[in-house]
Amino acid sequence: MRRILIVGAGQSGLQLALSLQAEGYDVTVMSARTPDEIRRGWVMSTQAMFGTALATERRYGLDLWQDRAPRIEGLQVSLSAPPGERALRIACPLDEPAQSTDQRIKMADWLELFEQRGGTVLYQTVTTSDLDGLARLGRYDLTVVAAGKGDLVGVFDRDPARSVYDAPQRGLAVAYVHGMTPDPLLPVPHVSFNAVPGLGELFVIPALTHSGPCEILFWEAVPGGPLDLWTERRDPAEHLKLTLDLARRYTPWIYDRCAEVELTDGRATLSGRYTPTVRQPVAELPSGGLVLGMADVVVANDPITGQGSNTAAKCAYTYLGSILEHGDRPFDRDWMTQTFERFWTETGEAVTGWTNAMLQPLPPHVQQVLGAAAGNPVVARRFANGFSDPNDFRDWFMTPDAAERYLASVAG
Repeated sequence: MRRILIVGAGQSGLQLALSLQAEGYDVTVMSARTPDEIRRGWVMSTQAMFGTALATERRYGLDLWQDRAPRIEGLQVSLSAPPGERALRIACPLDEPAQSTDQRIKMADWLELFEQRGGTVLYQTVTTSDLDGLARLGRYDLTVVAAGKGDLVGVFDRDPARSVYDAPQRGLAVAYVHGMTPDPLLPVPHVSFNAVPGLGELFVIPALTHSGPCEILFWEAVPGGPLDLWTERRDPAEHLKLTLDLARRYTPWIYDRCAEVELTDGRATLSGRYTPTVRQPVAELPSGGLVLGMADVVVANDPITGQGSNTAAKCAYTYLGSILEHGDRPFDRDWMTQTFERFWTETGEAVTGWTNAMLQPLPPHVQQVLGAAAGNPVVARRFANGFSDPNDFRDWFMTPDAAERYLASVAG
C-alpha cells in the first residue's frame, strides 16, 4: 500500500486525503489545528463553490451540507456610479446551484470524518525543517504540501513567467452576518457582485455558518483608494461598522438590506491582503527530498472571481487522477511536474488569466459584454456559468475579437 503525506488541512489537502483514503491509500494528514480549534477560530475565507467543483466532492460523498447550505441560484452584477447610484444591474442565472459553507464547519467535519475512516492526523505546526526531517526518514512515497499560508509556501520558488503581479492588488475585508433582508429585485439566494469602478468591489454571498444560513459581506479595496481602510485588523464591531459605512456611501442598495444585521459570532471577521502569485510546483529540500505543492500553495489568485475553493477542489481532483493512474511507479520530479502541468492546463491557466484581467479596469469589449448581458438573458446565463468552468471565458470573453464574434452571434 502506497503511503502519502499531506501537509495542510484545507479544501485541497483534505479533499485529496479523503479521496485517496476511499481508494485504499495509506494517507497521513498534518494539521496545525484540531477540529475543535478550527470550529472556535476566526473565519478563514469567503467561498462560493460552483457546480463543477462541487461535483468533485460529491463523487466521494464529501458534500455533507447540501441540505443545509443556501442554494445559490445565480449572480447579480451591479455597477456603482458616483455618488452611490446603480448604473447597471444584470441578473445572471446558474444552471446548477452553487453553495458556500463556512470553512470552520467544513474543515473540522472533514478532519473528523478522515479520522473516523481510519486516517492518521498529526496535529502540529510544520516548519521547513520538520518537512526536511520527514523527507530524510523516507516514510512516505509522496509528500504533498497543501498549506497555502505560512513559511512552507516559501520553499516553492515564484514562477516569474506566470506571475503578473509583484504586489497585492486588493485589500480584503470579510464579515459574516445575520439579518440581511432579501433583495427585492432578485429574492432568491444569489451572489451579489457590486463594482465601484476604480475603487473596488463589494460581494454579498449567501452561506452556511455555525448558527445557520447567513450572508458574507466582502469588500475588495484597490490599494491606496478610499475603500482601502483595512491595513490593520479591527475589532469585530468596528469592522462591521466600517463595512456598512462604506456600503451606505458606495452601494446604498446593499446598505438598505442591512438595517438589522449583526455578526454571526465573535470571530466572524477577517482582513488582509496578499500578492497573486504562481510558484514552481516542485520544491527540493536540503536533504534532497522532493515535495509537490498544490492549490494556493502554487497558484494563489485574488478572490475577486471567487475561484479559490473551486480551484482547490479541482486541483485535488486532478492530483487524485494522476496518483491513481501512476500505480506503483516512483513519484519523481518528472511526474510531479507533469501532474501540476495537467492541473494548470485543465484549470489553473484559465482561472489565473481571467482573475488577473478582472483586477484591472474593464476593457471596452468586457464593458460591451456586460452591457449586452443586461438585456440578453443568453449572454447573462453564459457569464454566470463561466464561474463554474472559467475555461469557457477564453472562447468569448477574454479577447475583443472573440467577444465581437460572440455578441454578433447572439444579437437579436
